Amino acid sequence: MNTILGEKLGMTQIFDDEARAIPVTIIKAGPVRVTQIKRAGTDGYSAVQIAFKEMPSKQVNRATAGHFAKSNTPPAKHIVEVHVDNPDEFELGQEIGIGDVLAEGQKADITGITKGKGFAGVMERHNFKGQGASHGAHKVHRAPGAIGACATPARVFRGKRLPGRAGGEKVTTMNLDVVKIDAERNVVMVRGSVPGPKGAVLVMREAVKSNG
Repeated sequence: MNTILGEKLGMTQIFDDEARAIPVTIIKAGPVRVTQIKRAGTDGYSAVQIAFKEMPSKQVNRATAGHFAKSNTPPAKHIVEVHVDNPDEFELGQEIGIGDVLAEGQKADITGITKGKGFAGVMERHNFKGQGASHGAHKVHRAPGAIGACATPARVFRGKRLPGRAGGEKVTTMNLDVVKIDAERNVVMVRGSVPGPKGAVLVMREAVKSNG
């Protein structure tokens, strides 16, 4: 198993042996429980379904409650499927912690939903620098300016960088250093920032493009 779910707790900084400040994100990673095992013979592929963050039974419908009852696990808010090579290595109800997935010194890829910012202009959404603020320019300093459409082609091409809804997208930050792991409390510190606000649910994996 190379994947685990977690919750972003926030950011802080720690100091290394040379008194250098290291910005880290603190994540409550797991524990997760195996709620379903899929095999190539019956389902067409091999995968393990893991669940994170328990919730009261009264908050789920009967179908969902029955699904968790098959694995003898309490209902959970978040479910993710993880492809595995050998599903027979796992069993229903098995608990997986951060220590079973990552170790200090490794690199991790973390996926989450970025902060939603609503409708935003081109400076906020695409990092445009804006227009001149002097020499007769009117109140157009944050406007996008000309968009380049003339009589031909007489339309705006799809994908043009214009104002619109910003944030709220699925983003993966790759090759983050795992600085520290507290396996007893299921807490992990990774160097740098990860997508999403405090309380966001994250998917942590072993880095797939690590340089070493």
